[in-house]
Amino acid sequence: MNTLRIRSVSAALALCAVAFTAFAQDNARPPYLDPSLPPTQRAADLVRRMTLEEKASQLVNQSRAIPRLNVPAYDWWSEALHGVINSGTTEFPEPIGLAATFDVPAIHKMAEVISTEGRIKHEQAVREHRASMFFQGLDFWAPNINIFRDPRWGRGQETYGEDPFLTARMGVAFVTGMQGNDPKYYKTISTPKHYDVHSGPESTRHTADVVVSKHDELDTYLPAFRAAVTEGKAGSVMCAYNSINGEPGCANQFLLQDQLRGKWEFHGYVVSDCGAVVDIYRNHHYKPSQPAASAISLQRGMDNECVDGGFLVKDDSDYKAYIDAVKQGFLKESDIDTALVRLYTARMRLGMFDPPELVPYSRINENELNSPANRQLAREIADESMVLLKNDGILPLKTSGIKIAVVGPLANQTKVLLGNYNGSPTYTVSILDGLLKEFSGDTITYVAGTQFLGHDATQVPASALTVDGKPGIKVSFAKLDMSDINDPHAMKPVATRIESTVDAGAQPIPPEATSVHPLVIRYEGSIIAPETGDYNLGMKASGFFRVHLDGKSVTSSFGGDPYDPRLGSVHLEAGKPALLRVDYSPNENGKPVAELVWSKIDLSAKPEAAEAAKNADVVVAVLGITSELEGEEMQVSIPGFKGGDRTSIDLPKPEEDLLEAVAATGKPVILVLTNGSALAVNWANDHANAILDAFYPGEEGGTAVAETLSGRNDPAGRLPVTFYKSVDQIPPFEDYAMKGRTYRYFTGTPLYPFGYGLSYTKFSYSDLSVPTQTVSAGDPVSADVTVTNSGSLAGDEVVQLYLKFPNVSGAPLRALRGFERVHLAAGASQKVHFELKNRDLSMVTEAGEPVIAEGEYSLFVGGGQPGTSAQTLTAKFHINGTKTLPE
Repeated sequence: MNTLRIRSVSAALALCAVAFTAFAQDNARPPYLDPSLPPTQRAADLVRRMTLEEKASQLVNQSRAIPRLNVPAYDWWSEALHGVINSGTTEFPEPIGLAATFDVPAIHKMAEVISTEGRIKHEQAVREHRASMFFQGLDFWAPNINIFRDPRWGRGQETYGEDPFLTARMGVAFVTGMQGNDPKYYKTISTPKHYDVHSGPESTRHTADVVVSKHDELDTYLPAFRAAVTEGKAGSVMCAYNSINGEPGCANQFLLQDQLRGKWEFHGYVVSDCGAVVDIYRNHHYKPSQPAASAISLQRGMDNECVDGGFLVKDDSDYKAYIDAVKQGFLKESDIDTALVRLYTARMRLGMFDPPELVPYSRINENELNSPANRQLAREIADESMVLLKNDGILPLKTSGIKIAVVGPLANQTKVLLGNYNGSPTYTVSILDGLLKEFSGDTITYVAGTQFLGHDATQVPASALTVDGKPGIKVSFAKLDMSDINDPHAMKPVATRIESTVDAGAQPIPPEATSVHPLVIRYEGSIIAPETGDYNLGMKASGFFRVHLDGKSVTSSFGGDPYDPRLGSVHLEAGKPALLRVDYSPNENGKPVAELVWSKIDLSAKPEAAEAAKNADVVVAVLGITSELEGEEMQVSIPGFKGGDRTSIDLPKPEEDLLEAVAATGKPVILVLTNGSALAVNWANDHANAILDAFYPGEEGGTAVAETLSGRNDPAGRLPVTFYKSVDQIPPFEDYAMKGRTYRYFTGTPLYPFGYGLSYTKFSYSDLSVPTQTVSAGDPVSADVTVTNSGSLAGDEVVQLYLKFPNVSGAPLRALRGFERVHLAAGASQKVHFELKNRDLSMVTEAGEPVIAEGEYSLFVGGGQPGTSAQTLTAKFHINGTKTLPE
């Protein structure tokens, strides 16, 4: 899904008022308004009262109001990947950083906070008659529990890493934290996505048919979803864009019918990814028409189609295909009824048709929104996510009496810390600000050192813009139609004029356009550079925009940022006009804020950085990548990145050059990485004195980095993905077979292994005990180990348990089957207990059968994988017999 901006919507009656009126007429109230009845019965009663068109209008994310039945409009699309996408919410680390904590209770607690804030924002929207608006609902499309099988995938940052077991534990913790523990009402509904076998490339996700073995499906891609449904009781699941083994994800019989609703007995609703049902016809060509495609998707288990976002649909274009499908004989009305009963069961369980006093989650204290306690939790989880990759003893740093040179544009930015699918916190601590506070007794000098990923673009001046050979730019105002926006001739302006620059806030909107919603402002003319060269060109804007040059798209954004420009690279010749077209649509009910900016590209390392390093005692280089480079189906094409994905996992060359330049001064260098995926920092591993991976650590990320460098926080994050030395070590990106991928099937030597991370203290393991040396298939196996903090500092340790299976075709090399994060004072010890049950002891045969295999097992417990630098203890046990497990 693309994260679109919030739009204004004509609000339906406030839900609480509807319920109050219904209860005032108690004797006449229909069963669907009776809270004492089961939610499924209430939903069925409501659905049977609807006409065909009313029913069809409920099958899309912008579900329409049905006034005669007191049904308010509702948009099913809300997001909360690591914080509610809204304003003034708490933003936690990106999920790849959350996974690095290996702390299941912390993720559950975080999800409880996110759900609380989501409820508060929804109740505020109800009170302010905005409850039917985009991103104001209670159905949150998270977590992303796809498997990060390849480091090139741009959306891997949204996941919990490459391991099915770790992902399952984190996913269940998130789902249960979001949905609450009330026996009758959901706090919110959590929607694990994208079901399934979905992990890039972004450029082909709407057309790709992924061929995957049943072994890899059951062994790698499905376990986290199975756990989220069968253990976490997720109320919803999102189906994916791509096809799997010949059938689109949102019409896939094996995934939706055989597994999800069949073997897993899922009774919730399935929502499509946005546009995925359209893809069934338009891009997969699985059916010959949209009505036929919509019908097959509904029949196979998809219940709610995400088809429009960002702009209010005022006709029947989004749901008409379902009416046509019934009329053309592709779909029975009873198929629609089945889907709607699922959807309205969910709304009943969210309390949307009940008096607020009956719904416990409708009375949450609004002071809990972005509260000090929530910010403290964000800091604590950010602290836990820090992974120390290298330390020659330079860390921790002294907090007084030293001179620190901080280099890298990312040090002084906050957007990078929030990753993607993020809300807007009230305050975010940059890494530079965190350092300035933590090291207030030291002298800190900051130099960006490179233009790469910097935000130094300036407004394109009036002298560089012409229209028809004269100074200025043509500006047209019209109603936004997304179907027409790619056609320069389709726009029907209500007003036009000439302005001097591309600056939407410089002049008032003309009277003829003030009532147009949604509004698009188009700028057309030519841009003329004063010097020949490569330029960054783009927008600082609040709202949707696209920039075209000579008919080619340069950059675009659905949300925009008035402070951080979204830029694309172009080549301009001095004095030669290039045709410019900019389309901009301001946020609904917001003042237009959009400015065309540029800068001449110079990616060389600046000499000021080396000079600052020479005058310092130590250099902190904040380098890496951002969610502006890696992400969802993005318009990015620079060396190492394409379309949201990566073509190289190396540190970008301009940053590598900067790192080498400051290291050449001979001063100690500490590299702090920001990233949502593995970085092959081979040179840094050989030459830097220390490397700290911060991932995208959220609103308190700058504090967490600084506290880790000072030693206030002992780093104990562990890598949730393998850091390969280069893409040459792994199979082609498009290949979904697991052979040669992830620590479970990779036979080479990585730069840093899954589960790896250093500490400022030391831990030792002893007394590994597996009481039962021989068990029958189906019996549990327990293990106990003592872990001791043998260092001089208090700290956390992540105790990891891996299994090596009998020699059965299909078994992984090793597999994580248990972990626990423990805090120990210096000199303290703790016994850690593991209980391995059927699923933990199972593997999947090459034929795709989950079994507990007969034979000898090796069990490893320690601070990382066996065969790495981590200390591990080994025990063996034998299982008699074989047991086949349900899929």
